[in-house]
Amino acid sequence: MLGRAYLIRSVFLGLAAVLALAVPLRAQDSERGSAIAIGADLSSQGNQSKLTLTLSRPVDARAFVMERPDRVVIDLPEVNFQLDSDSGRRRDGVVQSFRYGLFAPGRSRIVIDLAAPATVGRIDTVTRPRDGAVLMTIPLQKVDRDAFRKAAASADPRPAPAPSAAATTTDPRPLIVIDAGHGGTDPGAIATTGVFEKDIVFGFAQDLAGKLNAAGRYRVQMTRDRDVFVPLNERVRIAREAKADLFISIHADSISSAPQVRGATIYTGSEKATDAESAKLAERENRADAAAGAEAAEAAPDIADILQELTLRETRGFSSGFARNLMGQLGPVMEMSTKPHREARFVVLRSPDVPSVLVELGYLSSKRDLEKLQDPEWRAGVTGSMAKAVDQFFATRTSIGKPGTGTRRSAAIAPVSP
Repeated sequence: MLGRAYLIRSVFLGLAAVLALAVPLRAQDSERGSAIAIGADLSSQGNQSKLTLTLSRPVDARAFVMERPDRVVIDLPEVNFQLDSDSGRRRDGVVQSFRYGLFAPGRSRIVIDLAAPATVGRIDTVTRPRDGAVLMTIPLQKVDRDAFRKAAASADPRPAPAPSAAATTTDPRPLIVIDAGHGGTDPGAIATTGVFEKDIVFGFAQDLAGKLNAAGRYRVQMTRDRDVFVPLNERVRIAREAKADLFISIHADSISSAPQVRGATIYTGSEKATDAESAKLAERENRADAAAGAEAAEAAPDIADILQELTLRETRGFSSGFARNLMGQLGPVMEMSTKPHREARFVVLRSPDVPSVLVELGYLSSKRDLEKLQDPEWRAGVTGSMAKAVDQFFATRTSIGKPGTGTRRSAAIAPVSP
């Protein structure tokens, strides 16, 4: 009898504890104001497909279609996606795949890659009586190319509002902008293990920012401080408006057809690529906006006058100098590619007045590279060496002109031993 009573009492206390925990969690969700997506189901019948989301509460949704590539975009208020890691990778009917994430502060986005032209019907939302979950159904109807093209032409993508300009500061320390590639609805490369490039490079960028901040010699700003989509042009604008002294973009590519390819590569901007491989990589990275369901980034503007042209040449000289510093510091601590310094026409490297580099840390398609990229000890060594390269750059750099200001800024730090 005592054993039975003890068992009943234990079960009762366990249930009470679960209920006690559930109430604060629900209150926290309410305070945060964001709905939670806990399920995504894809089904098809004939020429129709349906994507059904299971949400914690109703949200407003707006849909439109885009061409080149064909896709459906669903804009939502900020949603906390807690879906299975393989959600969105299964092809079904007109849906090739779909991805999701934070598109801008307060806004989330679902991008559906289409296997055939399709338009979006009325989005229905119903509440499931048994548990209060909200089911949002997004119907897709296969159409011909002409109908799809008309729907895309009449769409209104309405880009996310740009963040306000950085506040002016009297701090004389050089400003370094660190750009973690991809983010939000743009996962970047995806390893066979399911790891996203956006997560790998964000963790690395945070560690690099921590190293530079700890030195106390620099101001450091990141183009994104969480898993959010930032358009390519916006990344450039952030650095230019903040009057950055150096811009470092972090990436980790993937070549599924050549898993034996590995090693790091440092890119600087140029109208002409070093080789065909670099040109293809730049073209692929420059399509990141389209992959996230945004308008593709525009080509770099023509240089307006001789002053801007001279500034661009000076800036690219500084960029190449920093790339050489990086090669010297990274060579001993990580494997480099066969051509460790290359040039290509990357959108994020087009600033005429901010020295900029793009660092491909390695390839997610390489098992050895992937293991290194996820190793905290390896990452600590590489970020430490990158910080030394930054020290070298500012110890030898004297100044750089800013178009339209007629002034020059010094590095304002003392030389540091490598």
